[in-house]
Amino acid sequence: MDVLSTRDSLIVAAAALAAEHADALTPEESRIVDACNAPRPSRSDLAEIRDLIRAGRDPLGTAYCRVHSAELRRPLGQTYTSQEIVEAMTAWAAANGSPTRVIDPGAGSGRYLLAAAKSFPEARLFGVDVDPLAALMLRANLAACGLADRAEVRVSDFRTLSLPPADGSTLFLGNPPYVRHHSISPEWKEWFAATAKRHGLKASKLAGLHVHFFLATAEHARPGDYGAFITSSEWLDVNYGKLVRDLLLDGLGGQSLHLIDASVLPFDDVATTGMITCFKIGDSPAAVKLRRVRSVGQLGRLEGGRGVSRKRLAVSDKWSVLTRPSPRLPEGYVELGELCRVHRGAVTGANRVWVRRGAASDLPERVLFPSVTKARELFAAGKRLTSGEGLRNVIDLPWDLDVFNAEERRQIDKFLREAQLKGVDKGYIAANRKAWWSVGLRDAAPILATYMARRPPAFVRNDIDARHINIAHGVYPRTPMSPALLDRLADALRASVNLSQGRTYAGGLVKFEPREMERIPVPNLDRLAEGTEP
Repeated sequence: MDVLSTRDSLIVAAAALAAEHADALTPEESRIVDACNAPRPSRSDLAEIRDLIRAGRDPLGTAYCRVHSAELRRPLGQTYTSQEIVEAMTAWAAANGSPTRVIDPGAGSGRYLLAAAKSFPEARLFGVDVDPLAALMLRANLAACGLADRAEVRVSDFRTLSLPPADGSTLFLGNPPYVRHHSISPEWKEWFAATAKRHGLKASKLAGLHVHFFLATAEHARPGDYGAFITSSEWLDVNYGKLVRDLLLDGLGGQSLHLIDASVLPFDDVATTGMITCFKIGDSPAAVKLRRVRSVGQLGRLEGGRGVSRKRLAVSDKWSVLTRPSPRLPEGYVELGELCRVHRGAVTGANRVWVRRGAASDLPERVLFPSVTKARELFAAGKRLTSGEGLRNVIDLPWDLDVFNAEERRQIDKFLREAQLKGVDKGYIAANRKAWWSVGLRDAAPILATYMARRPPAFVRNDIDARHINIAHGVYPRTPMSPALLDRLADALRASVNLSQGRTYAGGLVKFEPREMERIPVPNLDRLAEGTEP
């Protein structure tokens, strides 16, 4: 509507709607109101805006997004959420608790708080935003709906918030601001690092502002509180997202994750995949529900999802693959990831230096490890790797070289000088190790698997305890398994796997990432113990 066509007219209209509560305005809000010269809207215009607000519309927030382009809103990370998403998250909150206080950490015009006010008529409403105009719009919307007396609005940063104790549980509900790390000041990055350390977590300077807000929630919340946030889904897989993943497993009490398919853009002005995260502070469910929806309309009450064990999530560095739907498992079957971890082999960074054919008299024998270094070695082995003949040796030195005697150290020092002359220590992989000379081979895996070919992976029992580098995956049981069980598991994997379970690239090449391999269905332990044929 024309009366909301400029920033000044929006400010004046919001101030007029909140006029009965003008004494509650913060100094920041008062300053922007005093600086306006736009005329006050007519009584009929204000009545029309008020009627739209009471009908569940958001004319002020819509006008704000029209007047302020996405580029102008980007520094504050302002993205407004559709009503369908707001309703789905509020419905989950209503089904999982009855809070005495609802906090929106980046309230904007108040879409979440207004929805929560209907679901929780006795709850106090608490809106926080750093933008004084957003706070003013929120105040106007609350006043129009007759909610101002049970609400508090602060122009503040959620990270520095000081909350009084609540007589009951607090619901944290909203859409934390989407700001990339480039736009976060060094002071806030220092806050992030110090706060994460206090929680026993590692912080990355690459973390976006939404990750900061997850951490701030862990700071403010108490056992019994709960919440739901919608954010970018990046944290599922990237290194800086590990902090959120760790918080959900220990502290925030992750309940369910709902990934909105990449083809659906939940925010009108940001090209990012959305993730709704539901949590209950202090809770430790045996499994977290994960699911992927193809449309916002499929969100419902955020009740669906496939349970993924906390143990499996704890050892997974990429969670998005776990949201992919899988066929219903037959009775007596589980996914491989429930029984085993799958790890890619170590990256040497320079095979010409670290991988040798045959023995080497110039190095101690104990630093030479017979290893699978070519996928064809596993394909040629068949069901079992029973001989090291033809395998190459990988040189794997410990990071502490003081464990060697004088003669061994002389040999190793000579080898390292030659490696440095070849520039090996300057390579990306070597330079990012704890010690550039230590490849860090994993322990021998009882089952080795290929992961890239135009045929299904080979699953090979590793009878000779060969090591492997990054051309293969190692399958490691989560709990000890007898040789007979491992034999049956390898047989089951060979029988169960098919190319559709991996990623197909141009030319028909199929790749299985570790987490994708963990999705392969296999008999459960009882069925394996019985020796039932897969």
